[in-house]
Amino acid sequence: MSDTPISDFLDAYVRRGASRFHMPGHKGRGGIAEKYDITATDGADSLYFADGIIAESEKKASAAFGCPTFYSTEGSSLPIRAMLYLVCAGKRDPVILAARNVHKTFVYACASLGADIDFLDGGNSFLSAETRPGELAAALERRRYDAVFITSPDYLGKIADVRAISEVCRRAGVPLLVDAAHGAYLKFLSPSLFPIDLGADICCTSAHKTLPVLTGGAYLHLREGFVKTADDVKHAMSVFASTSPSYLILRSLDLMNARFDSFGEDIARFLPRVDRIRGILVSRGIETFGDEPMKITVCPKSFGYTGDRFAAELTKKEIYVEFHDPDRCVLLPSPSNSRKDMKKLADALAGIQRRDPVTVSPPPPPRRRKAMTVREALTAEGEAVPARESEGRILQDACLSCPPAVPVAMSGEVIGRDTLEAFDYYGIKTVRCVALTNVEEKR
Repeated sequence: MSDTPISDFLDAYVRRGASRFHMPGHKGRGGIAEKYDITATDGADSLYFADGIIAESEKKASAAFGCPTFYSTEGSSLPIRAMLYLVCAGKRDPVILAARNVHKTFVYACASLGADIDFLDGGNSFLSAETRPGELAAALERRRYDAVFITSPDYLGKIADVRAISEVCRRAGVPLLVDAAHGAYLKFLSPSLFPIDLGADICCTSAHKTLPVLTGGAYLHLREGFVKTADDVKHAMSVFASTSPSYLILRSLDLMNARFDSFGEDIARFLPRVDRIRGILVSRGIETFGDEPMKITVCPKSFGYTGDRFAAELTKKEIYVEFHDPDRCVLLPSPSNSRKDMKKLADALAGIQRRDPVTVSPPPPPRRRKAMTVREALTAEGEAVPARESEGRILQDACLSCPPAVPVAMSGEVIGRDTLEAFDYYGIKTVRCVALTNVEEKR
């Protein structure tokens, strides 16, 4: 059997020159990739009721990751919703214990499932929260939770001690869910840092973030035996998924299966080039953050630059970064970056001139003042409010984009003076607050 059954089917379909009386409306004609863009027609299988080429392709991916693995064409957002469904279904008033640096998809998913959230204290960064096993164990002794949810690697490249955290969860009889969207490649390191290998029960990975896969391609991975059948997982995904999954993305995921045998070697050859970039930064006295091997998070303030200004300097050299804010600049290299790319980056970093240090520090994460559950806040009537005028109001939703899509303050919390400082520092001009009429009714 071929390693790439989806791609083989699409190639054969294109060669037949079929007259397409099915979606999409372009009928395979156009100058992008329309000829491979089909719908679930005869022989193409169906992603959430797979028993043909998609099921065969997912078996190949499962073999590569060493655990049951399922495709998403909607990034890791869909697997996050599905994994929460799997632990919340059948529960009355479920509660999830989470690290504070969750993606906003997690928040919205909990709201839709009626799950409340308790947050662990994660330190002084809203993007990178440390989950300490001892504090986690104490929290699990105080209250019964339906799951623990962490992000690892986080957006800044910090990897949690998943093995120790999973042992704490297992002793407490609570499943561990990991948003590993940035860590699809971790399976192919030696030794593996893949969350399932370290004891997690469920995790998601965004293939498109670190593997040569089209945007939107992602996986849901489960520990063997965590659910009874694959149908349970497919059902959980279908509850939230689009009924029109992209076959372009499925083809891209399928083609990745043919590369997995050599991908570990590709990474092993590439990581020394990433280390050389880090070496240049260290030699110039430019600070970095995180321990993820294939991410470079620059903290350039002591060198005289905000993260935004540092990114602007790289943009002048036609180098475009993943993310920047007042404090940091994040770069995501991969083995698909050429030697020319890496030399271009090295030369650019060597050419940035030191300036007087930037001494402005970020505000600490705002103190949490919970007034409503996330569900109550997000389903209430809301209104857009200038952030500077929102003190004392209950936050319905902070208006922030992706990246990084990590809320500065959480839905259902009262906005304090410290929250306003965080909004101002991170350039958040408008927030959605719960309408005052809703607040009065709740009282």
